[in-house]
Amino acid sequence: MNRPTSLYEYMSLDDFEELLADKPADEKWELIGGRVVRMMVGARWQHNRICQNIATAMLNDFRRRGSDCRPFQETFWLKERLLDLACFPDVMVRCGPLPPDATSVDDPVVLVEVVSKGSAQRDRWEKWGFYRRLPSLQHYVLVERDYFAVDVFDRVEGGFFERPRLAAASEILRLPAISFDITLEEVYRDVLAA
Repeated sequence: MNRPTSLYEYMSLDDFEELLADKPADEKWELIGGRVVRMMVGARWQHNRICQNIATAMLNDFRRRGSDCRPFQETFWLKERLLDLACFPDVMVRCGPLPPDATSVDDPVVLVEVVSKGSAQRDRWEKWGFYRRLPSLQHYVLVERDYFAVDVFDRVEGGFFERPRLAAASEILRLPAISFDITLEEVYRDVLAA
């Protein structure tokens, strides 16, 4: 699958998994539509806190309700062989049992990316172009890191629909596919003042 005229390195998911075996443990790599991407290791604390806020609220809510959905954070793989996709969404929700030895999923219901200036192009365009092709995906959520702003794409008949942007601390992010609601104030708790 190598494309000699490209400025980037392209490969299949199988080749990518072999490549990872030779990489140092402190490096982070993703495969986005066959394109090999070296990721930044570590992020600003605000990014991490937003991910924690969302994942913790989801986990607590799922446990309280006895839901079989579970959130995963930045170190658990989303892999889809047909899309040559292997990446680490900031928060990913999968419903249903997992095999005990699972190291990845290919059927998320919700994907959340925390967006910064450096990741906006990749999160809003490149990754979204592949995420939208996942048959299981019902909601794609983009959370701006530095100010109150959340964009949501919902699966509807025939594709995805972008909701009006949420931009006030009192607004509620609703994800009906997993029966989960959270205010933006909670999303940004300890990061931004309401």
